[in-house]
Amino acid sequence: MLDLIQMGYEGPDFCLKDQFGTYVTLSSLKGRNILLSFHPLAWTEVCQAQVNSIDAHIKLFERLNTLPFALSVDSFAAKKAWSDALGIKKLQFLSDFWPHGDVARQYGVFVEKEGFSARVNIILNEKHEVIFAKGYELGEVPNLREIIFLLKDYTQTEIPNLDMEIQRCLKDAVGRTVCMKDSRSKGIDATN
Repeated sequence: MLDLIQMGYEGPDFCLKDQFGTYVTLSSLKGRNILLSFHPLAWTEVCQAQVNSIDAHIKLFERLNTLPFALSVDSFAAKKAWSDALGIKKLQFLSDFWPHGDVARQYGVFVEKEGFSARVNIILNEKHEVIFAKGYELGEVPNLREIIFLLKDYTQTEIPNLDMEIQRCLKDAVGRTVCMKDSRSKGIDATN
């Protein structure tokens, strides 16, 4: 079971190498929204569909002031070979190889039993606070529509639920509300 980072928390900083050999440091990207799209392993069919989908929307992400990244525990060399084989030139593939899965662990998406990250999308706003975190089945390609709608127009509010626990909620561009329990409030256990 995943213990995803909670909405409202600041995303832990990291410095990872991309497939071009450039180091990417999260803290240097303040002022931009960030999509962290974790996938289990390179060279698999569903992971390929996931990264191809993001790459196909690169220009839209740019217009939404969002930098998307594809992360996995694969080595830099594997990420380079895979991105070359796919013909991907703009989407940055980040290698969370060493320490093995360290960033995935910090974001609560590492699957210890398997030794790789789960399939998860996390969005950080311009201050790098988590505004969306969702896990997907291993065989499921994440639907980017929900991410694009959220990025187009979101507002953040705090709404008490019936148990008087505070939830962090967002409204997307079509008015849907997505809420997550805020584990910082009243000692709520984030694992529930």
